[in-house]
Amino acid sequence: MSAELITLPEAETSSEAVRIERASLHNVVVTRIRDMIIEGFIPVGARIHEGQLCQQLGISRTPLREALKVLASEGLVELVPSRGAVVRRLTRKDAHDMMKVLAHLEEMAGPLTCQNASDEDIREIRRLHDEMLRFYAARDRLQYFKLNQRIHSMLIALTGNDSLCLVHDILQTRMKRIRFIGDKKEESWAAAVTDHEEMVQALEARDGARLSAAMVDHLLGSWERIKGAI
Repeated sequence: MSAELITLPEAETSSEAVRIERASLHNVVVTRIRDMIIEGFIPVGARIHEGQLCQQLGISRTPLREALKVLASEGLVELVPSRGAVVRRLTRKDAHDMMKVLAHLEEMAGPLTCQNASDEDIREIRRLHDEMLRFYAARDRLQYFKLNQRIHSMLIALTGNDSLCLVHDILQTRMKRIRFIGDKKEESWAAAVTDHEEMVQALEARDGARLSAAMVDHLLGSWERIKGAI
């Protein structure tokens, strides 16, 4: 008995393609607007002009508004009645409070990460770190920053503690713009790179106390770099 070729009905295939296209568009729009906020192309406190941004990105208002809801959940924008979306402004107290909590979370993470990370995980973090250094050498600040944040997230994810990961992700996302502008000075950026090298070496040695200290020192240094920019 010959096997029959089973195909999906055309309408279902088309519907699935539409869902994929919409999901892809959604992710692209969220990422693009997030980058514009982080890099300062949309200033803190500014109202986001939907018509102008739709024209610039070549999209309709529906995907834009969906993206703004995501960015509001991340704490990067506020949805203000009668004003629309406004880029959220952090006070110095807001930022300092979040940095203190992040420091406690990352101090807690050090031993757990060193205990739970596989050799392959550690090699991947070293690979990402080395790639980040290439962006540093090229002075590509945005791509450097994205890898920097990815490394921090991966170090936390390797703890295996979902609650720790959840809180850390919320605070790290809300701090993205502030942390991006904090390393504008060449010496500050170089200091951040040195901090990351120490963190990776501590992980490779599976020294939890050393990794905790390196991550906390990095955050304390980050606060010194960013507090004048708020």
